[in-house]
Amino acid sequence: NKFKYIKAQTIRVWLKRDSGQYWPSIYHTVSSPCSCMSYHHDSRRIFIGQDNGAVVVSEFLISEDFNKMNHVKTYPAHQNRVSDMIFSLESEWVVSTGHDKSVSWMCTQSGSMLGRHYFTAWASCLQYDHETQHAFVGDYSGQITLLKLEKQTYSTITTLKGHEGSVGALWWDPIQRLLFSGASDHSVIMWDIGGRKGRTLLLQGHHERVQALRYLQLTRQLVTCSADGGIAVWNMDTQREEAPQWLDSDSCQKCEQPFFWNIKQMWDTKTLGLRQHHCRKCGKAVCGKCSSKRSTFPVMGFEFPVRICDACFETIKEEDRTPLATFHEGKHNIAHMDMDPSRGLMVTCGSDRIVKVNNSPLIPDNLCVFRPCQTNLLKQIQLVMLELHSGHEIGISTILNSKHYKNRNWFSQFMDHV
Repeated sequence: NKFKYIKAQTIRVWLKRDSGQYWPSIYHTVSSPCSCMSYHHDSRRIFIGQDNGAVVVSEFLISEDFNKMNHVKTYPAHQNRVSDMIFSLESEWVVSTGHDKSVSWMCTQSGSMLGRHYFTAWASCLQYDHETQHAFVGDYSGQITLLKLEKQTYSTITTLKGHEGSVGALWWDPIQRLLFSGASDHSVIMWDIGGRKGRTLLLQGHHERVQALRYLQLTRQLVTCSADGGIAVWNMDTQREEAPQWLDSDSCQKCEQPFFWNIKQMWDTKTLGLRQHHCRKCGKAVCGKCSSKRSTFPVMGFEFPVRICDACFETIKEEDRTPLATFHEGKHNIAHMDMDPSRGLMVTCGSDRIVKVNNSPLIPDNLCVFRPCQTNLLKQIQLVMLELHSGHEIGISTILNSKHYKNRNWFSQFMDHV
């Protein structure tokens, strides 16, 4: 048991050998289980978040034999598990979120706390715009909060509401100014921050919670991964339409039959109330009889058949059903994913204690599989691929072991501060 406990709180560097297999080159233990990691390539600094709330800042100095790792300092950043973190070399800040329902930002030069903001739910994921110092924080209530961070102060810009489950992953593209979010409601949302029109796109193609995503800016493709091992590649370089807002009504907006809570109309017409449904294409409230059809509608993000009212079904042509996404099988529960688009490499880590290095972000043909630990089922593992000047490929992984896993006007408010 002691041996397993130690292995659950280690930082390991995996070196790719001549045989093509990865073997651990550095094996470093920390005081408590690791929960997240941020690595800066140029400065070779690693920031490790832990279950006890401490953020350990380690300076990673690799010698020719790849076996050296020096600890720099420890920050008392949170009072509970650290869920995500990002290091900004430009401002010398490390921004982190935790299960103490807060986001904090600290100065890496002085080691002092610069600010903290509390939420009503666990903060689960984080993205940061290094140029404008805006932070995007997803939480377990399904909301995404936009904050403008300053030294010793901050301002709350707005809150993005669109998910019906906890937000599990965020990705910010500073070039096109697009924010992507994935959640436990199996959906992905694209928030067009730079468009200044409050445009959002809903993407539905997963059967389980979305836990990792990455936007490839050059090819305009979004790669998303879910807990059941599903990998979706979305074509974002095409004209897409916003899914309509669902309308409220006391009776079917097609046949005018009352819904079951409309007691007055049920009494007047001497009919039984019906169950309310919604057409995914027009958003109208309809009964089951008026929405008996099912169809895909990829232009609105529906890659699987969804409920369509009979009237809208007649307007959908066969070419409208052409898929705008491809789906692949990761063959394990994907908890984290990272990519190197320049070399066509994808790394996925799963709760099955397996790390997979794939040679293509689109069709994952496995190049290398290794088992980084022998602990009990992990909640999340994180690995980042690095390319050193010598040409060697290094994988830096943190082993996580935790008991817990547990509006349309946003754009104008945000752009006023950008």
